Amino acid sequence: MSRPRVLVQRLAHGQGLKLPSYESAQAAGMDLPAALSESITVQPGGIVLVPTGLSIAIPAGYEGQVRPRSGLAIKKGLTVVNAPGTIDADYRGEVKVGLVNLGPEPVEICRGDRVAQLIIAPVVQAELMEAAELPASDRGQGGFGSTGK
Repeated sequence: MSRPRVLVQRLAHGQGLKLPSYESAQAAGMDLPAALSESITVQPGGIVLVPTGLSIAIPAGYEGQVRPRSGLAIKKGLTVVNAPGTIDADYRGEVKVGLVNLGPEPVEICRGDRVAQLIIAPVVQAELMEAAELPASDRGQGGFGSTGK
């Protein structure tokens, strides 16, 4: 499988930070750094927008997904507030990460901390067709929790 090429521009406040990279041979995501000038503390229930100091050019037919890092989520309750966040292929602004602290304790974020992971994934754009009725299915109109426990 060919790997899409993603151009990365390091912004002035991202100088000196490690570029995202895959940390193992089979890793799906690359860690995104916090490009902060000074540390910030996320209070329980608090939401912050963390700059990464990076802009990227994702090729057409792909998207960037910003997802939580499992260690931060499980150990500290820090997660991506709009998980997964989407970076469209035509967006050229700075990648920023919206974090929310769902844990009971404040969490400090320092410059260079790995705050989320970036996954590059293929995108399919659907063609919507309006219909007077939809075809029947086994589930029908059963809502949340209708298929089991």
